[in-house]
Amino acid sequence: MDYRCYNCLVRSFSRLLEKFQPKANNNEILMKEFLSYLSTIDENLNAPYITGYMQEIIKKMIGIDDLYFEEKEFANNMLLAKYQELKKVVSVADCSFTRALRLAIAGNIIDYAANPDFDIMQTIEYVLENDFAVDDSQELMQEIINAKNVLYLGDNAGEIVLDKLFLETIGRRDIVFAVRGKPVINDATIEDAKKVGITNLVHVIDNGSKLPSTVVDECSPEFVKYFNNADLIISKGQGNLEGLINTLDKNIYFLCMVKCNAIGEALGVTKGSFVVMNNKRLNKKHSKAVLEL
Repeated sequence: MDYRCYNCLVRSFSRLLEKFQPKANNNEILMKEFLSYLSTIDENLNAPYITGYMQEIIKKMIGIDDLYFEEKEFANNMLLAKYQELKKVVSVADCSFTRALRLAIAGNIIDYAANPDFDIMQTIEYVLENDFAVDDSQELMQEIINAKNVLYLGDNAGEIVLDKLFLETIGRRDIVFAVRGKPVINDATIEDAKKVGITNLVHVIDNGSKLPSTVVDECSPEFVKYFNNADLIISKGQGNLEGLINTLDKNIYFLCMVKCNAIGEALGVTKGSFVVMNNKRLNKKHSKAVLEL
């Protein structure tokens, strides 16, 4: 975990304390306890792992299992209300695959932990009109055609409405779509997938994990089976990327907005960039780094 991750974790924890105002302890004591925890953690743990732990602490303190339920409902309903309009945007495009892919990536701006002040429609407009920092979308399109087993890793509620549009455009009903095993931040669960209609398109599973990411060792045997059998993995969002960035033996395409400098540096792009990146690029960077050592 990069040292800058600690700042983000503390800000997220502070927002939750301000939102729920736990009565059992005052915020100062709770923040001191959290800072004490951060000082003792294994430096090899990634940020999503710590975020999952942090969320469990808050849940127990206030007795609420889904801390972002209202935000998720709002995001799902907002994008569902615009679904037909956005579907038309895709249908009139010269390349419907590319247009739907861009909309799906624009949805990754929805993040109530790291950046709660997002503007989804402004982001959609930007993504439709600007180049990506890394664009392996043509390779991804061909891989989707050729792959036998495709696993699609979902990220946030609301965002999955645009994933649904992308899945409809792809047109393969044998894709497996994975969501989180438990409510964590505003990440999508099975209930969100049902609400937006993804369960009517493809087979949906949860990963059995409480983390806002895909950390394979923390996932259920069912998920691990699908993960190991997939010859193509579509990974949405920075959270999934953080969990899989060192997974060099799978064919993974990362689709996300880069939300911090630490991840931007790891990918070789700037904060705020949008990317469609195959992990073969990361393999090359990793190999080069080893040679330089």
